[in-house]
Amino acid sequence: MSTTTRAAVVESGGAPFTLTDVELAEPGPHEALVRVVATGLCHTDLGVASGGLPFPLPGVLGHEGAGVVEEVGSAVTGVAPGDHVVLSFTSCGDCRNCQGGHPAYCATWLPLNLIGGRRADGSSTISRDGQPLGGHFFGQSSFAERALVDERSLVKVDPDVPLESIAPLGCGVQTGVGAVWNVLEPRLGDTVVVLGAGAVGLSAVMAAALTPATRIIAVDKVAERLLLAKELGATHTVNAGEADLGETLAVLTDGQGADGIVETTGSVAVLRQGADALAARGTLVVVGAPPFGSEVALDVNGLIPGRRIEGLTLGDSETQSFIPALVQLVKEGRLPLHRLISTYPFADIDQAVRDMSAGKAIKPVLTF
Repeated sequence: MSTTTRAAVVESGGAPFTLTDVELAEPGPHEALVRVVATGLCHTDLGVASGGLPFPLPGVLGHEGAGVVEEVGSAVTGVAPGDHVVLSFTSCGDCRNCQGGHPAYCATWLPLNLIGGRRADGSSTISRDGQPLGGHFFGQSSFAERALVDERSLVKVDPDVPLESIAPLGCGVQTGVGAVWNVLEPRLGDTVVVLGAGAVGLSAVMAAALTPATRIIAVDKVAERLLLAKELGATHTVNAGEADLGETLAVLTDGQGADGIVETTGSVAVLRQGADALAARGTLVVVGAPPFGSEVALDVNGLIPGRRIEGLTLGDSETQSFIPALVQLVKEGRLPLHRLISTYPFADIDQAVRDMSAGKAIKPVLTF
């Protein structure tokens, strides 16, 4: 039996979000119906809503949901009605990368999460007036009061932790944290540089502060965000609008370069500056995504001393273990995610979009 719910629909690329009633399909064997309590707003949502990616519109986006399970499909075993859950990306579970503990690199990741708009079998999860809408976004489409969620997007979490405080764990936060913990893995004495102090970058700063890294350098052009980065664990900050980034990083690292760099801005120019600032055997993690087809020129001889550039999706996280660990750190106050969050009623989604686009809000969270 279908479920009617209120959702924020994007009618076409560049159009605002429109609150309207939609119908959710009956949960399939590996799906659950979730009452959404909160959902984060991410730049990926804005990119798709602008028409920058071939997701089928009209459609329902949202991929940082958190809520309470109301109903489960016949084959669901990991959660039950009443469980609190964080919603993250989905994956097939059967390919080599999924089986190897790297579901963010699932062989069918793009169609299942970002551009398909439907289940793997081609059926629709959301409709309006009998017409299918784009849905199944990251296996959830959580810009709605209720969401039909793929089982592999569901992560059961501690019910004592307020859901609005952990909704962003599903994408942005685990991406920044995973860049540091799963890729850079800083050792005692290392220097970590984070390029961009948005939600992903500040999550990387907080993660680095929980490692033996000696220097944690945050780079941005917004003074207020650099101040926040300092409060969240950065030992040094660089205002890239006022200082030459390469020269400043050389001074701060005693000419040795950075052992690990997280690039979150999506600027190929900044990426190149990061590559040039690496120490021998240093690693640059590319998180920010410029438009498809973007290229960057690199000095090949500069890579010979063991310098590496590694792309990253969603922190290369295995969500069922990674997200509950992050929830515990939030609960203990060791991952002060609340410093990034601004809450908005669901009806004010367009205001949240404007504030995020203007840089007034680091991580908007919509509440229901």
